[in-house]
Amino acid sequence: MPTIKTQNQYDIPELIADGVVHGIGIVMALIGATILIFYAAVWLPAGQIASAAIYSAGLVVTLGISCSYNLWPVSLVRTKAVLKRLDHSSIFVLIAATYTPFLQRGIADPFIFGLLVGIWTIAALGIALKVFWHGRYDRLAILLYLAMGWSGVIVARPLFPLLPLATTILVVIGGIIYSAGVIFHVWEKLRFQNAIWHGFVVAAAAVHYAAVLTCLAAPGA
Repeated sequence: MPTIKTQNQYDIPELIADGVVHGIGIVMALIGATILIFYAAVWLPAGQIASAAIYSAGLVVTLGISCSYNLWPVSLVRTKAVLKRLDHSSIFVLIAATYTPFLQRGIADPFIFGLLVGIWTIAALGIALKVFWHGRYDRLAILLYLAMGWSGVIVARPLFPLLPLATTILVVIGGIIYSAGVIFHVWEKLRFQNAIWHGFVVAAAAVHYAAVLTCLAAPGA
């Protein structure tokens, strides 16, 4: 969850609020991941167990890195710079990890399987851009974020019939929440802007978690 302003532009109440939001998100992610993996391990076959584990790991790691980066003292320049690269890279991981349980449901379809491979390939490229060439190809990185985020439309016709209606609705709602949060992400002059933006991210991630859960719990998953 990248930020626009640097940490020294936030006052103490803003940093505390952002820390609380991240804390809530991480606790929810850890509890949710534990429940999801336990459920998958007991009730689901190997493919769904793997997709649940990949999604859970992506969610927890992304929120953890975001918390570390946003709350790390700006005076520790080198560590802060490394965390910034990891924070921006983790977005690719979360997008790909979130798609994985949905696409795994239709993995027998070569088209859907191809998209799954493609998403993780783009994620790997995006991570390389952010880690090794950070700041040089930011526009390309944004295009990759958007391409990954909207890539599900490509397989909507073969995939959506395989997903429960509740899952599809939750995926759309989560996307809307993410999109609405962008308003606050770019609203730099608003006090608590960073905490509000991350609040939208945590809320959207929670909705997408529910989508993953309904997907895995549905018959035929």
